[in-house]
Amino acid sequence: MSGEGESEEKDTGANGESEAASGQPASAPAKAEVDPVAEAKAEAARMKDQWMRTAADFDNFRKRSRREIEDTRKAGKEDLLKEFLPVFDNLERAIASAQRATDVKAVAEGLTMVLRQYTDTLARGGITKVPTVGEQFDPTHHEAIQQVETDEHPPGTVVAEVQPGYAQGDRLIRAAMVVVAKPKSKSESEGKAEGSGSDDAKASS
Repeated sequence: MSGEGESEEKDTGANGESEAASGQPASAPAKAEVDPVAEAKAEAARMKDQWMRTAADFDNFRKRSRREIEDTRKAGKEDLLKEFLPVFDNLERAIASAQRATDVKAVAEGLTMVLRQYTDTLARGGITKVPTVGEQFDPTHHEAIQQVETDEHPPGTVVAEVQPGYAQGDRLIRAAMVVVAKPKSKSESEGKAEGSGSDDAKASS
């Protein structure tokens, strides 16, 4: 009996030594199989959730930015109105004085002062008048409402301002309405030259 027990122990020991030498158990547990379809669906769900969160954040940012821009515009309009209120006050005073005044010159001086205050207020806001008379016609800042034939100014020169234009830096607020010079017609120029020649002949005779 003891001999058989010792033989079994030796066999067991040999098997243990064999398993230890190979470094692997006699029977390793099977790995769980991964379902690629389920994994792809889970990844798609995660991506969709992330995209929806990003879209919501962007929408909130857009709404917040729009509110801030609108608030800034309102504040800017209020500030500009506050700047112009004194101008309107002085204009009302000037009109009231004009109704009682008998001196036309004094009325004109009062209105001139109000106009100067108006121009100064615009300048403080960075708004300036568009240069016109004597300037070359610029379609980006001028609107030609009339052309006049003349040889006193180069063609394309602004000779009169009908309505002023305004700009704020490089941004045009309103184009200036102007009258632009154009060369005289050939027949008119020839007639003027002939008249000048006859006058010279009369003077020499």
